[in-house]
Amino acid sequence: MALWDRFKESASTMQTQLVAKKNDLKSGAFRDASMAMCALVAAADGTVDPSERQRVAQLIASNEVLQNFDAMDLQRRFDENLNKLTADFAFGKVSVLQEIAKAKKKPAEARAVIQIGIVIGGADGDFDKTEQAVVREACFSLDLPPHEFDL
Repeated sequence: MALWDRFKESASTMQTQLVAKKNDLKSGAFRDASMAMCALVAAADGTVDPSERQRVAQLIASNEVLQNFDAMDLQRRFDENLNKLTADFAFGKVSVLQEIAKAKKKPAEARAVIQIGIVIGGADGDFDKTEQAVVREACFSLDLPPHEFDL
């Protein structure tokens, strides 16, 4: 099986696992960390074009797990994180990783945040090296081993 086919299967499995845990993923820490993760993946290459911003915003709005939260609030949090990253990527990344780290108190939420990052990263059909690298960094901020997610 080609690497990309394995990845698509893995992302699909992760989305299924997230949906199964949906009722456990309702905390503010999970919400905030998820939006920070989405922004980090969207800005992984250091830039975010309007079409990429729109695509990720649509993925957030349509993700069944994130429907536990108000869509406008999610959009605002995503935009705030993205603005930090686009203003100064290196400095913004520190702040965004701190936001992601808030989810580490609950291992199930921490794993779900990483899974959301992988699902968002692969949604365009290419989970590239820069996206994988920022999700790997997020694993470290959540005290999770990257190899658990094939990163």
